[in-house]
Amino acid sequence: MAEARLVGRLLVATPQLRGSTFENSVILMLSHDGDGALGVIVNRPTEVPVGNLLPTWQHVASEPSVIFQGGPVETDSALGLVRLGSGGEPLGVRRVSGEVGVVDLDTPTEVVESAVGGMRVFAGYAGWAADQVEGEIDEGSWYVVDAEPSDAFRVDAQVLWRAVLRRQGGELALMASFPADPTMN
Repeated sequence: MAEARLVGRLLVATPQLRGSTFENSVILMLSHDGDGALGVIVNRPTEVPVGNLLPTWQHVASEPSVIFQGGPVETDSALGLVRLGSGGEPLGVRRVSGEVGVVDLDTPTEVVESAVGGMRVFAGYAGWAADQVEGEIDEGSWYVVDAEPSDAFRVDAQVLWRAVLRRQGGELALMASFPADPTMN
């Protein structure tokens, strides 16, 4: 299925998105099919501790154990991502791609915590209607690159946009040094 090509990959905002909601965003794609696409912004930590909203998950959450702004859609809902080992999926977890899975936050933490090597909680998500994300990619709004298992769980998430571009090499690596204000270059 051609649509699934984005699942588990990263959408990295191009300079074309400067000044928009998605400026310097790195989005991990969680689903992509004929009905549309869904992902979470993995490089926008908030100041809100996980324990303020989901106290039972506080001790499982990766540092910094704060809620991340997952995107502009349904910001009053929470979505949990976990980093899994090579074993199976614990009850309440659906593997998305490789080591990354989505956890049902209603699952008791003791069922999940021993099987995960990292966890993030996201408020909201980024979503696209059918064919919308493909159009945005075609118009140059997003670079599509491979994700590394640690991308969604980095302590220094704020530097992820530059780090992901830098590791691509070539022209994309040069984009990592793109100035915040190109007129000042």
